[in-house]
Amino acid sequence: MDTDLRDRFTALWQNYFPGTELPITFEFRNVSVTAKKVPPPEGWRCLICQIGRARNGTPITMDARSVTCRGGLMYTGYSHERPPDFRYFLSHGKAGGVEGERYKQTPEIVDAWEKLIPFFSSLGKDLVITRWDQLMEDDNPDAVIFFARPEVMSGLFTLANFDQSDPNGVICPMGAGCSSIIYYPWLEQQKENPKVILGMFDPSARPCVPLDMLTMAFPMKKFARVIGYMEESFLITKTWDTVKKKIERSATLNQKN
Repeated sequence: MDTDLRDRFTALWQNYFPGTELPITFEFRNVSVTAKKVPPPEGWRCLICQIGRARNGTPITMDARSVTCRGGLMYTGYSHERPPDFRYFLSHGKAGGVEGERYKQTPEIVDAWEKLIPFFSSLGKDLVITRWDQLMEDDNPDAVIFFARPEVMSGLFTLANFDQSDPNGVICPMGAGCSSIIYYPWLEQQKENPKVILGMFDPSARPCVPLDMLTMAFPMKKFARVIGYMEESFLITKTWDTVKKKIERSATLNQKN
């Protein structure tokens, strides 16, 4: 990681998005690091609930044993196995004990949707999650993830589209909460011109997310470009000065709560 780039963005963020939390990053590493390994939780636990410590400033490391959610295992590349009757679980359920989440109308839609989800493998690797300001030279983030409210999101969204004519610089694919911050950003990072992922609409993950927040995940190669043009963008205009005042008020209210 270029620590000069790290420090440059930190200063820019504090200037243009005052009082808001820094993003977290993730990477898959072949070699274990010193960050505390997340122990296996007792029973089922959403991966989104497990990463709160990283947002608060404590880097964490996860592996296949740290994740108990089947969806989380798939979206982190640790497993490709689906539980029995998954097509019913994601849709309307099944008589005999399968309660449906009702996120898809029919099992057949689930079947067709699954065929569109390519598998990647991270077996043998650690998933390292670190807040931006704590990145070191030996870190190599795959993506940068923001948890943010609407005014901040408006800035991130506009930055994501600043350097391109394609109006779809930000996409919002359906999936679990972890898919929007791990799986899809990782897939995009493998592309020459990656897109940014808007997410955290999954009702199952929402209990682990602060009120009024969504996520926006930038593949690292895209994010490095964003840092390079922030100071020539709308962020230097009077329009953004007005939005920035709302961001400051929101940050103050959040601190009180």
